Amino acid sequence: MINKTLHTMTFTGMLLAAVASFVTTLHAGNEKPSEESIVRVMTYNACRGGTYQGQPLSQSAKMIQMAQADIVGLQEIGKNVPKLAKLLGWNHSGPFLTRYEIIEEIKGISRRPSDGMKVRLPSGQEAYVFNNHLPHPPYQPYQLLGLTSGYRVYPKINTEAEAIAGAKKTRGRFITRLFNQIRALPDQEAPVFVVGDFNEPSHLDWTEAAAKAGRHPMKVEFPTSLMMAQAGYIDAYRTVHPDEMAKPGFTWTPLKKADDPTIHHDRIDYVYFKGEGLKVTDAKVIGENKENADIVVTPYPSDHRSVVATITFAKQTKSGKQDADK
Repeated sequence: MINKTLHTMTFTGMLLAAVASFVTTLHAGNEKPSEESIVRVMTYNACRGGTYQGQPLSQSAKMIQMAQADIVGLQEIGKNVPKLAKLLGWNHSGPFLTRYEIIEEIKGISRRPSDGMKVRLPSGQEAYVFNNHLPHPPYQPYQLLGLTSGYRVYPKINTEAEAIAGAKKTRGRFITRLFNQIRALPDQEAPVFVVGDFNEPSHLDWTEAAAKAGRHPMKVEFPTSLMMAQAGYIDAYRTVHPDEMAKPGFTWTPLKKADDPTIHHDRIDYVYFKGEGLKVTDAKVIGENKENADIVVTPYPSDHRSVVATITFAKQTKSGKQDADK
């Protein structure tokens, strides 16, 4: 009886071990050493703290959740970053919110700093993120159209050359400082995201086609977006939606109708990225209605529409290097 019991137990143990071995082998065969990381990066000008338009801060949290963002660069948020982070249950640093681990904080330089941070993704991959809020006055599109910019009236300009020169004078030095800051980073192999309210349209939008269609008064190769492109940064939205006429992606402004003669609608909020093995697979505008946005949030809490981009990181090998698709 004892021998029979031992024999039964031995057989049962062997059977369980065989099953466990089979399951382990099966799992190992299906398991990939390191999956692709999918990251959703968002820029959001919160408009004077996120409550200026009469909405509670929770409406901004709702918008971020609806965008399914993982990293958010904020402008005009003031002292409300910790409050917004608490509503989301996220980490925060400077003008950033993220669901990821923050492993480094980078303080900007000058009166308009390009604050940054470094995050670690669940895959173990790391990336830098920088946030920009560039000055708007004088705002060259309004100068070309003879419109009032903010609370001041600036001299009217009439040519592309004047618009380019004015834009360089207004914002050029801040982009140069950003590039210097990034070049000084200790980890030059990590991907870099640059988001923000650039307060300047893109050379990819103010094209000959747009001018001929009457969308903009003329073609202008705006210098800030051109500097970003020449430095190797990819405009996420315009990469996904290359036809500027079919998908203008206006972010300025949801407060005015399309035919309002007092303003000019434009795309001035961006998600840029740079790095080996990175690929943008989607980019959406978040706004007040389906005519102007891909993700609709009502009531909308800001005077800027937001942008969220889905970025895929290539798989990492065991050595930590990225294994880009061939």
